[in-house]
Order: sequence, then structure tokens, then C-alpha cells
Amino acid sequence: MASSLNNRVSLAGYFFRTVKRHVMIAVAPLRLQLWRLSSRAPSALVAAPTDLRAVDPYVAQELVQGRLFLAGKILETGGVSPFLLDPPSSAFEERLHAFGWLRHVRASRSEEAGNRARLHVAEWMSLHGRTIRGTAWSPELSAQRLTSWLSHSPVILQKADANFYRRFLRCIGLHVGYLDLIAKYVPDGEVRLKVRIALAMASISMPNSASKIARQGRKLDQEMERQILPDGGHVSRNPRVMLELLLDLLPLRQSYINLGHDVPAGLVPAIDRMFPAIRFFRHQDGDLALFNGTTATLANELASVLRYDETSGRPSRSLPDISYHRLAVGDTIVIVDTGKPASIELSRSAHCGCLSFELSSGRYRFIVNSGFPQYASAAFKRVSRTTAAHSTVTIADRSSARISHSRFLGPVIVSGISETEVDRRIDEKRADILIASHDGYGSLGYVHQRELELNEAGTKIRGRDWIRIDEKRQPEPAEAVCRFHVHPLIELSQEDEETVLMQAPDGTAWAFSAPARQVTIAEDVFMADVSGIRPSLQIEVAFELPATTEIRWLLEQRS
Repeated sequence: MASSLNNRVSLAGYFFRTVKRHVMIAVAPLRLQLWRLSSRAPSALVAAPTDLRAVDPYVAQELVQGRLFLAGKILETGGVSPFLLDPPSSAFEERLHAFGWLRHVRASRSEEAGNRARLHVAEWMSLHGRTIRGTAWSPELSAQRLTSWLSHSPVILQKADANFYRRFLRCIGLHVGYLDLIAKYVPDGEVRLKVRIALAMASISMPNSASKIARQGRKLDQEMERQILPDGGHVSRNPRVMLELLLDLLPLRQSYINLGHDVPAGLVPAIDRMFPAIRFFRHQDGDLALFNGTTATLANELASVLRYDETSGRPSRSLPDISYHRLAVGDTIVIVDTGKPASIELSRSAHCGCLSFELSSGRYRFIVNSGFPQYASAAFKRVSRTTAAHSTVTIADRSSARISHSRFLGPVIVSGISETEVDRRIDEKRADILIASHDGYGSLGYVHQRELELNEAGTKIRGRDWIRIDEKRQPEPAEAVCRFHVHPLIELSQEDEETVLMQAPDGTAWAFSAPARQVTIAEDVFMADVSGIRPSLQIEVAFELPATTEIRWLLEQRS
């Protein structure tokens, strides 16, 4: 009862904060008009921060031919401005307005591609640079566009005439003024921090007083201190967010140093905390674990970030502030999610995957979560957040948390897990044991507890899923399914009713077995592949509640 009341109070508070945020962002353009009357556009640009993101010369080549390749889609412009055409997808539209594609043009060193990029910037300024409204001016895209324009200003301004240069500087100033007005009203999490990063980057990329540069640095510090936790994790609990932030923070740090400005006091410590945390989530194949919105990671992007890592620290056994655990011996790695969103605001992209785990061995991932489909439809994105898309137990075909479908509130988690418990220890045989539980199925009268034991050699993982009956409630009869999503590169074969063999392309093999249980292979989809959603398989063990409340299973490496 108390938990339900607290949840209603939290939702009410979130509702009123959302109303205020919408109002303040809506009136920002009017406030900005008054600001523009008393402010001057920047007089010049003095720096262009580096962009560490992966580049593809093919994108620049296509641009010259009048084709834009973004978010897995191609738009044929036919000589018409892409900003006047219907985008092939919402993801395409967002990436078009963010201008991150300028990095491909800069890397190509093609004069023709540079001319086409400058033309598209001019078109955007004519169509969207005077009135702040619509998708183009969402806080996230505005921050990304400002960062992209600053980073790739040498390409945009090469051979530009004086009139274009003035217009471009005025538009940069408009972005800075707008983002400065709305920064504290932007939804909590990654976007708010990216707004602060963009403003700090702008403050040192243009002629500014030391006090103005210091002011933006202090605000960035405050946001980083709040969002980058002591264990190095980000408050979103999404490993991919840490990579995205480092791709912006590392060039920002270097720009402060190169220009001779005082580096914000919290910038270097925050970066140093994040490096071991991102290594914590790195699997044997070099990709990041698929938790809470993580999608495919380009190996060269992760490598470009990690080459700046001077901490030389091994990943820790746990990240207590964001509630993850890592069991690792030799080339066997098990990463487990044992937490829940820190707040309603921070649950906008959170997944219902508490107690799910991933397993990698040798150079391959074996057990995974389905991951987030970066360019798929909204329906697939919703499915990716469900408990069934994670390697854990689902009861009554429900998720362990309920996600809002309200357009006003956004896709936040409105109910579900209120309490988790975790115990970690090493036993007398040097086995690493993790015991964790959550009450996300409390409304059905159940508590899910999962026990994982990795032996000293790293060759056996014993598992136990216990569905405890909540003594305060009458349990409802329901079917439970324990799912183990398998990476598409792994081949499955049924050895007998209780055993399935998983084999990697290099011959590395693990057998999954559940004594006295029917183990089945079912069709599945893997949503976090760079090429898009692809078919895969999953292992399932079903059981009826409350008649059966416990299943035991074993993962054993085969020689």
C-alpha cells in the first residue's frame, strides 16, 4: 500500500514538472527574441573541436550524387533541398537535422562534398534558422547540431563568402542563446548533459570573456557531478550513453587544453571514472553489453575512445551506484543487471530487464539481451524494452514494470519494481556467487530471485531461478518462462529434452541444460545489429506457478 502511494506521489510530481518543462521550453523562443535585441552575434570562431566518431567516405560520395544515406535509409534529393522532402523515417529526419553526417564530408576532403554540405547548411538556415519550432529545434537535436557545426566549421566555411559567414555566426549565436535558456528545463539525463557540453564547447570555440567561459564550465561541472556517479556509471544505466558522452567529452577536454583555458574542475575526474566503467560492460568480442537501451557499438568508435584511457584499471566486480555485477574468470564474462531506474524522469529509455544477464566466452557472445533497435519502428522499440526481450524470467507474459504510452508523459516507467536485494560472495571452492531478487511481479503475488555461480575455472555457470511467493498476497496461477536469448552468430542444436548445445564459429561451445525440465529452442530476433533487426534463436524453459516455483539450470563449457 505504501509503495503504491509513493508511486502515485512520484507520478504527480513528475506530471507537474513535465507541465513546467513544456511551458518553459515553449516560451523560450519569445524570450529569445528579447535576448536577440540586446545581444550580438559572435564575431568569429576560434576553434573546431575534433570529432572522434566513425567516418564513412561512402556517405560523402553519395552526398555529391544527391543522395543522403542516414539511419539505414537513402533519400534521393533530385536537386531539391532534403529539408523540403518527406524523410523516409523519423530517425532519418533526426540525423539530417543533427548534421552529424558532416564528419564524413570532413574526412573525405572532397571539395564537391564540401560545397554540397555548405549548400545544405545554407538551406537549413533559410528554412529553420529564423523560427524556433518543430523537430529541428528539439533540445537534443539543437545540441547535436551546435556541436556538429562547431566541430566541422572548417568544412562549412571553406570558400564561404562574407554574407554566408555572418549568417552562420548569427545562427550559432541563436543556438547558444536558445540552449542557454532551456538547459535547466530539458528532461533529465543524457540530453541535458549534452546541452551543457554543447554550451561549454561553444563558449571556448568563440571569442568570449574568461568569466563567461568559466560560467559555462561550472554549469557543466554541476551536471556531470550529478549524472556521472562515483562508480563511473551514468544515471541512465545505459552503457551506450557513457560511450556517447565520452565521444563528446574527450574532444572538449582537449580543446580546453589546446586553447589555454582552465579545464573545468570536474571534467577530468569524470572522464577518468567513466573509463573503467565502460570497460566493465565490454564483452570479449569488443562490443558493449545490451542493457537499458544499448544498441550496436561500432568497434572503431569504442577503440577511439579507449585509446585515451590512462587509468589502466581492470574492470571492477560491480558498479554499485548503477547496480550491475560482473563475474569474470579467464575468457568467460557474465554481466548482470540488478537494478532499477533512479527516477521516473530517468526511466524514459529504461528497459524491464532486472536480473537479466549476458555471457561471452572466447571471442563471442553467447547469451545476450535482444538490445535496442536503433532505426526500427516505434513498435519494435517498445518490444525491445519488455522483460521478454531479456535473458531472464517472465511471468504471465507481463513485464516486471509497466511503461506509459502517454504522449504527454512520454515512455516512462510508471510502476513495477520498488525493491531489489543483492548478495555477492566467494565460497570455499573459490566460486563467485551472486544472489539477487526483485519484486516487480508483486501484484501477482511473486518475487523473482536469481542465483548465479561461476566456478573458479570459469567453465561452469550454475543458475537457480526461484519464484518466491509473497506471504502478503494470494498468488495467481500463471505460466513463467525463463528465456536465454542467443546471439545470431551462435549455432544451436538440441542434444536431448534437457540439453541444448551452443557453438560459436571458432568451435567454442557451451551446453545449456535444465535437469527434469523441457528445454526448447524458439525463434527470436536480435535487435542490436549494425545491419538492423535480424533473426536469431532463444532457449526457453517454461513452468507453471505456483505448482513449480524453482528451476535449476547449468551452462557448461565443452572442450
